[in-house]
Amino acid sequence: MRIDKYLKVSRLIKRRSVASEACAGGRVAVNGRPVKASYDVKVGDVIEITLGERVNSYEVTALAEHVLKGDAASLYRPV
Repeated sequence: MRIDKYLKVSRLIKRRSVASEACAGGRVAVNGRPVKASYDVKVGDVIEITLGERVNSYEVTALAEHVLKGDAASLYRPV
């Protein structure tokens, strides 16, 4: 699954277009390396999202095409 879609499905970022822009701006890194929106996410990857001064890190625990809002948090765990 593409990282921009994963960020939207997991609700770490609300819109896929915003997730794409964040990747293009270098604010999304996987396993310590900046990635493009087309990066293929795998279970076990550590995603770092830079928002202003804060850097939020999450480990991918599952992948799913569609998830209900209440179950979205089951796709990742904070690191």
